[in-house]
Amino acid sequence: MLHVVVLGAGRVGGAMAKDLSQDFRVTVADRSPGALARLKGAGPEARRADFSRPEAVAEAVADADLVVGAVPGFMGFAMARAVLEAGKPLVDISFFNEDCFELDALAKRQNLTAIVDCGVAPGCGNLILGDLSRQWDRITSFECLVGGLPVVRTWPYEYKAGFSPIDVIEEYTRPARYVKDGRVVTLPALSEPELLDFEGLGTLEAFNTDGLRSIIKTFPKVPSMKEKTLRYPGHIDKMRMLRESGFFSKDKILAGGMEVSPLDLTTALLFPLWFMEEGDEDFTVMRVVVEGEKSGQRMRKELNLLDRYDRATGTTSMARTTGYTCAAAVRLLAKGGYSRKGVSPPEYLGQEPGAWDFIREDLARHGVIFTES
Repeated sequence: MLHVVVLGAGRVGGAMAKDLSQDFRVTVADRSPGALARLKGAGPEARRADFSRPEAVAEAVADADLVVGAVPGFMGFAMARAVLEAGKPLVDISFFNEDCFELDALAKRQNLTAIVDCGVAPGCGNLILGDLSRQWDRITSFECLVGGLPVVRTWPYEYKAGFSPIDVIEEYTRPARYVKDGRVVTLPALSEPELLDFEGLGTLEAFNTDGLRSIIKTFPKVPSMKEKTLRYPGHIDKMRMLRESGFFSKDKILAGGMEVSPLDLTTALLFPLWFMEEGDEDFTVMRVVVEGEKSGQRMRKELNLLDRYDRATGTTSMARTTGYTCAAAVRLLAKGGYSRKGVSPPEYLGQEPGAWDFIREDLARHGVIFTES
């Protein structure tokens, strides 16, 4: 039986490990005894590993046939490089800041497939874009709106983090790139707010984040592309206030006679308020709109997703939508449905005939359903 090693046992990593254990021998590695304990009896084997040690990744994946990366973004690039250096294929959801194509030569030299950014966003939007680019003659516009939110809105932030909170702050500080009139435009994150209505949810606010990532490079001829994050109205002002006041800065300052990083203080105060307790319910909302041309006709396709917390299994929606997308890609890779060597962002995977259909059907099997018009 194929041995899959999942690096990271957080909410998303744990959900993937449990899901994949239905079809593979799965080992999940993490330094947190509590995170590993939550998986006891659920199928995966548990392995203690501290990935701050340079050799820890190679040790954890030594007996793996395939590796799944589910570590926080600041660890993601080093983890991916270590996995490839160990000679293992990789499917990854780590939201790392570095250019994924910096690992392309290494992956090709090792004759390995490395699928990166394979979650819900980035992930599903890229897959959809890749799939339609294969079917249409030309893509003229791509828009992705996505957000994960708690069902219960609790003051003061009306937000809970469905994935690594430090990666959420990264979304709010990393400059946002989008494409307008064929050229790349860079603006601060949280910029260009707009209010949008969603059926069954009401009004949410959208703002720029750096969610296009690889498709800026892989689809250079598309004249209009943007990705925006969705939150409850009012969230932007709170996050901008913190950012502009310096609370997200990593540069140490002198306070009370001690040197302290404002970001360390902010996370110590903020993350307990953003922490999702067991039983906290969330939802994921996503809208992808792609326009283009085929055989001389104008084309437009819109796909919508509204997924909710699974009460039967206690699995958050963000873990379902992100984790099960990645797990479906693992299954596709394991069955030989994708074999391109080197680094593959999800849009490359989407260009493989049948790949998006396979992943979409696997998501639907879990009740994660995209509707389209």
